[in-house]
Amino acid sequence: MKGSPEVHQLLASLSYGDAIGNEALAIRTHLRRAGFVSKIFAESVHPRMVHEAEPLWRYQSVSSADTVCLYHFSIGSAAGRLIFHAPDRLVAIYHNITPGHWFLGFHSHLAGLCHHGRRELETFAARTALGLGDSEYNRLELEEAGVKRTGVLPIVLDFDRYRGAGSPIVRHQLRDERTNILFVGRIIPNKRIEDVLRVFAAFQRAVDPGSRLLLVGDYRGHERYYSRLMELVKRLGVQRVVFTGHVDDDDLLAYYRAADAFLCLSEHEGYCVPLVEAMHTGVPVLAYDAGAVSETLQGGGVLLKEKTPAVVAELLGAVLEGGALRGAVLDAQARAMGRIRAVDFGALLLERLAPILGQRP
Repeated sequence: MKGSPEVHQLLASLSYGDAIGNEALAIRTHLRRAGFVSKIFAESVHPRMVHEAEPLWRYQSVSSADTVCLYHFSIGSAAGRLIFHAPDRLVAIYHNITPGHWFLGFHSHLAGLCHHGRRELETFAARTALGLGDSEYNRLELEEAGVKRTGVLPIVLDFDRYRGAGSPIVRHQLRDERTNILFVGRIIPNKRIEDVLRVFAAFQRAVDPGSRLLLVGDYRGHERYYSRLMELVKRLGVQRVVFTGHVDDDDLLAYYRAADAFLCLSEHEGYCVPLVEAMHTGVPVLAYDAGAVSETLQGGGVLLKEKTPAVVAELLGAVLEGGALRGAVLDAQARAMGRIRAVDFGALLLERLAPILGQRP
């Protein structure tokens, strides 16, 4: 687009299969389609993504007072230090920073990084021309930090990635007739995996003794928390609890295909992509009403107001029985997915950026 500013993105890390990385790729696609020169720069890049990004140090070659930089805000980032002192017009894309207290006793270094990251967000406020949260929950945090102009730019998902049956190996492992309760997400304290285990223990005792719990997510760097969870599994006496660790997209899809219900009892979520993934793949969702969870579900799933194990286990059993309740949950999720798919992300992106793209120094 002749005469238009270049619009580039800065990330701390461009990861494979990561929601933030996928969003950065989608943003670049829509910006280029609209005629803008647009590249991605990152501190670290997954080996599978090396062709998608340039190293951070090259950003100086495009930095100028005319350049618009979309910075995916992250803690302890060299990208943040670079753009803070650069002349570019800054758009901060905020995916939330988990409050540091969640990691106390498990990961003191990360607790400190999160604490200082939230303070850094306040420092960035005066430097930021526009702050975009991927939920209203996150937008309000930007506003509270002092960012003057804010908006919501929801995470965009490539639903083509969820076609097919998924990994044949995982499907073979789960081909029995057991009931599979699924959670997807990092195995970290704010996700309250211990609450999921307690509900599953109640479910296994009172509803379905042959059931299986699938906890799909990375716990590297959080081994202390993982060890605490393994101790809890032993104390509760539950059987068939599976911690998969990090999985590839093909395996993840197979876990969704095998799931009978998705259970999320997290107490801090800035968006929660797995809720949308579960609804999209037709898995009934039960999720605790915390953070942006209700906003992400958009009326779909079962929104839990309490986490008493016996109560949630009974409700989980009722949903799994089928009949009118299960049908109503899935119908509500289908309507929610209709609203999510109806969003024209490219048009919304340009609408949100219009005030910045139209400003000249």
